[in-house]
Amino acid sequence: MISITSGIDSSYEIPDALWNRIVLLLLPKTKRNKKKRGRPRMDDRKAMTAIFYIARTGCQWKALPQRSLGASSTVHDRFQQWRKDGIFKQMWIDGLKLYDEKIGINWKWQSMDGAITKAPLGGKSTGPNPTDRSKSGTKRSLLVEGQGIPIGITIDGANRHDMKMTRATLQSIVIHRPLPSSSSLKLQQHICLDKGYDYPEVYELLEEYGYTMHICKRGGEEYNNGNKKKKRRRMIPKYRARRWVIERTHSWMNRFRRLLIRWEKKENNYIAILHFACAWITYKRGGIFG
Repeated sequence: MISITSGIDSSYEIPDALWNRIVLLLLPKTKRNKKKRGRPRMDDRKAMTAIFYIARTGCQWKALPQRSLGASSTVHDRFQQWRKDGIFKQMWIDGLKLYDEKIGINWKWQSMDGAITKAPLGGKSTGPNPTDRSKSGTKRSLLVEGQGIPIGITIDGANRHDMKMTRATLQSIVIHRPLPSSSSLKLQQHICLDKGYDYPEVYELLEEYGYTMHICKRGGEEYNNGNKKKKRRRMIPKYRARRWVIERTHSWMNRFRRLLIRWEKKENNYIAILHFACAWITYKRGGIFG
């Protein structure tokens, strides 16, 4: 791996194989925004490394090591430029295409769940956290495929109920979702949800999207397309709940410490970091780097 920084841990470097894909996304934008006069433009790879360092460590923009990664104002300007150009979302989409080619997206089993994080500075899509004495917080609602690869994400206030975010989460899928079929087992799409989604409007919405529903209910019951199945785990040997994959993906995302506490007042900036984290997870699980 080629090192373009000094004085920081090599684990914060952008791997060569990953950069070779990112640069193809940046190239048209770089040519369009390239200046002919004035101070030389900061190296794109160095700027992307600095953004990754911010996302992974959770440090403030002003605390960015200037000697190693450049001036924080320059890096932040580049982040804003790439955010407006949709680069981070394009990285996520590119990672999903790569993953689908190498491994294959498991559309058959999907999971959805929300996670609440603190948002002390407030801003759009924040609200009183009912689990933290009504302090300001934000909720991310995540949709993953069968192996836990993120395919859709949206945010809202911490006081927003999970079931209220179902439609927005389904609409946030960033790649083409194949149409499910109830007549063919190979084309069926199952979705696993916890009891926070046990509402009639959720059943109607998921039926509209063609899902086979597995929604947990109090008392160990589970709904499968509206049909109640009592004590399913005890009745079917070797049955395993499939909701754990979404919890694991939330854990993967929390390794980006910038997401543990939302310091971005602007909603779009926070979403861009979420897209960056989803892209990194997808690229890594696709085997493009170790």
